[in-house]
Parts: sequence; C-alpha cells; structure tokens
Amino acid sequence: MKTASRMNSIAPFHVMDILARAQALEAAGRDIIHLEIGEPDFATPRPIIEAGIAALRAGHTHYTGALGLPPLREAIAGFYATRWQVDVAASRVIVTPGASGALLLALGLLAGPGDEVLMADPGYPCNRHFAQFCDARTITIPVGADSGFQLTLQHIERHATPATRAILIASPSNPTGTAIAAAELARIHDWCGAHDVALIVDEIYLALTYDGDEYSAARWNDVFVINSFSKYFLMTGWRLGWLVAPAWAMDGLERLAQNLFLAPSTPAQHAALAAFSAASLAELEDRKTELRTRRDYLLPALHERGFAIPVQPQGAFYLYADCRAFTDDSFEWAQALLEAVGVAVTPGLDFGQHHAQHYVRFAYTQPLPRLAEAIARLDGFLSR
Repeated sequence: MKTASRMNSIAPFHVMDILARAQALEAAGRDIIHLEIGEPDFATPRPIIEAGIAALRAGHTHYTGALGLPPLREAIAGFYATRWQVDVAASRVIVTPGASGALLLALGLLAGPGDEVLMADPGYPCNRHFAQFCDARTITIPVGADSGFQLTLQHIERHATPATRAILIASPSNPTGTAIAAAELARIHDWCGAHDVALIVDEIYLALTYDGDEYSAARWNDVFVINSFSKYFLMTGWRLGWLVAPAWAMDGLERLAQNLFLAPSTPAQHAALAAFSAASLAELEDRKTELRTRRDYLLPALHERGFAIPVQPQGAFYLYADCRAFTDDSFEWAQALLEAVGVAVTPGLDFGQHHAQHYVRFAYTQPLPRLAEAIARLDGFLSR
C-alpha cells in the first residue's frame, strides 16, 4: 500500500539496531554494558512514585484539560522563579506527553509546507523528523568544535532565507552535551525578533548543567521553551514534558493539543507535582552530582585512549567522541565493539550527516564500576 511521501525522509534510529542486538546477546547470556541509550540508570525518586500511587488510589484517572493540571502548571512556573529567577506566567505553560509532545506542538503551530526550520548538525534526530512531519523543510547546519557544536548568529545569517520560519537551539544538547553561550543566545534572540522568525529552545538538560550558569531562554516572553520531566527529574517512562510559549500562541497550541493527544497522562501529572518537593529535589541534586562524577571519570579515560573530545560537555550525560583514530565507519565500529566485548554505544549516524561516520556517543548512564569495566573492555578491544 502506498504511504505518505514524508516517510521517505524519516530515518530509523540506528541505535535501536544496536540495542536490539545488545538485548539478543543478553538473552543468550552475555553481559552487556549499555552506554547507548539516553536514559539515566537511577529510579524515579520515591516521593514522585508515592504521589503517583496515591493519585491512582484516589481515582485520579480521568482526563485533565488539554493544557494540563492547573496546580502542575503553577508548580512549573514556580520552578522557573526559584531555579532560574525567571518570571513565567502559569497561563503560558502547557503540560505535554513528553518533550516530544511539546516540540510537536511548537512545530505544528509554526511550520508548514514551504517553511524552513534551522537546526544544528549533529543534533537529536527527532528534531528534524518532527519538522518534516509538519511538511516543513529542515535545514541542518554543520557545526563543530569551533562553535562548541552550537549554532551561532553567523551560522544563522549564512543559512537563513525568506522561507526561514523557526530556529531550533538545544542547550545543553544531545549528543554533544555542550551549551550555548548566554550572549550568543541573546544575539540569536534579537535577530529572530528583528526578522519575524520563531526561536525554539530545547532545555530538557538545562538542570543537568555542571559547568557555568543555567541560563533559561524563558527569560524572554516571545520564545518557545521545551523541557521535560524525563532527564533531570528521572521520569522517562512517565512520558511527561512541558512547553512555555508566548501568550499569543496559547489558543492555537491548546487547539492542537486537544486534537493531537487530548491531554497528558493524569496519574503522571499528579506524580510530577511531587517532583518539586524538597525531598525530591535533594535526591535529584545528588544524582546530578553523581552524573558529573561519571563525566569527570569517563572524559579523561577516553582522551587517554585516543578519542578526540575537543569541547568539554557542560551538561547532559553524553560524550560525543571522535573515533577517527580507530575507524572511518563509526556504525561498523560500534557493532564490532558490541559483538567483541559487550559494550554498546551509539554511532554518530543517528545525529545527522556532518562527520557522522567519525563519531560515537557514549552515554554515562551506568555506575562508576560499570564505566570502569567498559573502559577495561575497550582497552582489550583496541589492543586487538
């Protein structure tokens, strides 16, 4: 049967091939160290779990409004005030089914046939696929170490056209973990305002910033800011995120939300209310400290073995490593690493085209002893 033409440009996640093979090897009795999937190994904090259980027992299983529970929208707005000293009205917060739901809403509102959306290459693959799903054209701009793997105003001015409708920035980013400089983001914001172009900023790793300030683009009331309960709040499987949007956009976004997914998960929203409790935040900060410790172990370990990581990632939990010292085909190399020594990593092919065959992503989402074991196995593999 004929399918929509947009399907021709929706690429698969190559890491899923790696994961499927890793799981098959585990089923056969092999011990696999998973450094491929962008999901922390920590459990959701207990207060969040208990709040979810209590919500189910209290019968909170019916639809909420499409924009989310009012108390949760208020709590998110309060988090911006206390964490980032940013004044965000709760009326501009939309709770969504994951950050993916937030991005789909923003692009569904802003982009359509004939429009262009600019974003960095390398970058998270769903970003470009969502734009294509909206029948917009994705303009992926090659970025490297010279700009910290982030877009600059110079990049944007070089690639923007009259069809440019939106700029997408991710900071800290997946796969590189690098953050955009506050001054550069401000320059891009001013350019967008002057050229009637929307600025979308993905901040799902913002609270996992280890070096420098956590600088939220929500300080401007004309920016679309995406965030999530998955990464910092350790609620990946609960599938909950949010979007902060300009006031003028709220009517259209609500209509889209009503039609695309009706409402976010009600039990997940009640659970998320406990994410902002003192007990939850204390545990989350401990987990953040542990993630930083893992980065500070794995980064020099990879350097010492010949991987080039020219920019120290300021946040998230990824190392985007140049593996040209060992291979010109990172996908084939990642497959061989898995088969030979049971270490699973993500090939750069998932994140774009710019030198993708020269990079692999290590996710430091395993405890330090497992990371040390991964390095020992890597040594054995590289010595062959």
